Amino acid sequence: MRVLGLTGGIGMGKSTMAALLRRAGLRVFDADAEVRALQAPHGRALPAIERLVPGCVRNGVLDRAVLRRAALAEPAVMRGLEGILHPLVRAARTRFLERARRDGCRWVVLDIPLLFETGAERICDRVVVVSAPAPIQRARVLKRGTMTSAQLDAVLARQMPDAARRRRADIVIETGLSRHDTLRQVRRLLRAMHAASPAAWAAYRGKPA
Repeated sequence: MRVLGLTGGIGMGKSTMAALLRRAGLRVFDADAEVRALQAPHGRALPAIERLVPGCVRNGVLDRAVLRRAALAEPAVMRGLEGILHPLVRAARTRFLERARRDGCRWVVLDIPLLFETGAERICDRVVVVSAPAPIQRARVLKRGTMTSAQLDAVLARQMPDAARRRRADIVIETGLSRHDTLRQVRRLLRAMHAASPAAWAAYRGKPA
């Protein structure tokens, strides 16, 4: 079984890319979805998060706005939150890989925003980075209405720069043009994955095998 790592900064189109790969029949581990489950009402991570930020959990429900403000205001809170969530997400990822291996999957996808930051690229056979120009990235995120421009700046300051991700990628998928162009790139990626030969990867844009 081979593992494709999928990563990219906020607003780069990673979720769209993951959906396209899932639609193509690949199993996808969604780290963000796992975090949401851990933080859902009465989720496994809530007792530890409440100890980290008292008052952010009420009647078993996380107040995400309170937690977000605390994390953006104090780097130690973000580090503490990562210390709570990352081990739980890693355990879920291990279970996902074990199930896929038992089921005889040829390829699986690990959709992990902090792929490089957590060292998860070491268990991947190839890494795809989803990228778009900074103005497009910013417009996408602010259009959601879930954070202010200042909050976005704080998030971007904590994330690995896009240029650094691109340098470490095996494949870069550009999402700043059109959906049709993104689909064309995804089809090309899938052909290389199915061919599973050094020549196919060497012909692919990015770093050859």
